Amino acid sequence: MTHISLTSLRRSCCLLLVLLLGATAAQAQQSYNVLKYGARNDSTKLSTVAISKAIAAASKAGGGTVYFPAGKYRTGPIHLKSNITIDLEAGAILYFSDNFDDYLPMVPTRYEGTDITSFSPLFYAYKAQNITIKGRGIIDGQGKKWWDFAEGKSRASQDSKWQQEFFRLNQNILKPDLPGVIERGFMRPPFIQTMYCSNVRIEGITIRNSPFWTVNPEFCDNVTITGVTINNPKSPNTDGINPESCRNVRISDCHISVGDDCITIKSGKDRAGRQMNVPAENYTITNCTMLSGHGGVVIGSEMSGGVKKITISNCIFDGTDRGIRIKTARGRGGVVEDIRVDNVVMKNIREQVIVLDMQYANAPEEPVSERTPRFRNIHFSNITAEGNQAGLLNGLAEMPIENVTFSNINIDAKQGFTVKEARNIAFHNVQINPQTGPALRAENVRELRLDGLRSALPAATPVVELTNTENVFLYNSFPYAGTETFLKLKGAKTRNIVLQNNHFKSLKAPVSQDAAVPEKVLVN
Repeated sequence: MTHISLTSLRRSCCLLLVLLLGATAAQAQQSYNVLKYGARNDSTKLSTVAISKAIAAASKAGGGTVYFPAGKYRTGPIHLKSNITIDLEAGAILYFSDNFDDYLPMVPTRYEGTDITSFSPLFYAYKAQNITIKGRGIIDGQGKKWWDFAEGKSRASQDSKWQQEFFRLNQNILKPDLPGVIERGFMRPPFIQTMYCSNVRIEGITIRNSPFWTVNPEFCDNVTITGVTINNPKSPNTDGINPESCRNVRISDCHISVGDDCITIKSGKDRAGRQMNVPAENYTITNCTMLSGHGGVVIGSEMSGGVKKITISNCIFDGTDRGIRIKTARGRGGVVEDIRVDNVVMKNIREQVIVLDMQYANAPEEPVSERTPRFRNIHFSNITAEGNQAGLLNGLAEMPIENVTFSNINIDAKQGFTVKEARNIAFHNVQINPQTGPALRAENVRELRLDGLRSALPAATPVVELTNTENVFLYNSFPYAGTETFLKLKGAKTRNIVLQNNHFKSLKAPVSQDAAVPEKVLVN
């Protein structure tokens, strides 16, 4: 039996205590309280320099947490470095300065898909890794002065010192094909913009009053945005979360109400986006609620680098202008593909519940080239919705929308679905209840499959109206009592319509077709 002396035991305990105290001290050293570096939490002075000192100290030590105790802070832009965590305690509020001079000198940034040099974002990181902004505190962008200047003076004038500095620094940039905001020279800064970063995490904070887009990672890899609340009032282009040309993005458990789109996926605009050629890919968006906003989840219209492999699930949109919106235009180029939307509830949608629009901007038809955008392999399932219009698919004559499916969907709306310039479209177990017009209108569509399509409609309205549509397979339909006509056919190009296994026995005229339709459709 081994005996341990009392002296040895005491020495071991002392050694253990030293090790524990050393570990605790090391942990304490990793936290950098901004008050100790001269910041004030009574909002009496600008704390930009003090916060910068705390970040520099943490960075010099190899990384750490820059900590904001409860209180009110005023600050200019905060530039993050690698291995830095910003931690806002509950009760901490950061008010960002609305003095435009505080956001000079201008830095490399991206504005609506165009690479420029402009005002520093409020939180900014460039080519950093392992950065986090977290906590239960609030960050306030005090955006009204930015909104007023952008919507007022700079629309009619280009003579401010900020605009002149912008023009000096951006003489050789690739501008979008159509003139717009770049020519005005006043680019409001995003609230949080990380550029060319990896391992970015934004968690738990509340963000309000952003000058421009709110959370805007650019060219980043491995981005997590979770448990974030964003509240922007009615204001110009104050989108919620806009990850652009990023890979491996996870957005979850967020609550968003903003002045523009709630969540938008982008990848650059026109020639600049195609030249960079960095797609947005591998995104998951789940368990989020969206209230006020132009769109719930939007892809585009700046998608010239491509958007692919996106899933959207378990979300609620209540009061947005549109629900799911994918938009582009001739001249953008880029491909949107492999998109899945599942298990979503949308209510009080003021325009379309679902919209895929390739004619977001009016432009004449042109030969297929790198300027031609493309939508394909997009799938919607398990959706309950109510809004003004059930849906719109609006492709291009030279590049139709391809391979889109709708499964297990129920929509109450003033108008039904309109599908134009599309190929290989399918509706499976879909109920559309419009107040007026057909449940589904299709024009210039090829390969359309309607499986178990249902609609509660006024008796005299056809459920489906097809114009210049070919290769249609309509089956497993059981119209509601009182329906008079299920299918109306129009146009000389309408052909190869096959009806099978439908319960049309009680209908007065199951199929109505104009004289221009070349084939007589048989009802089985």
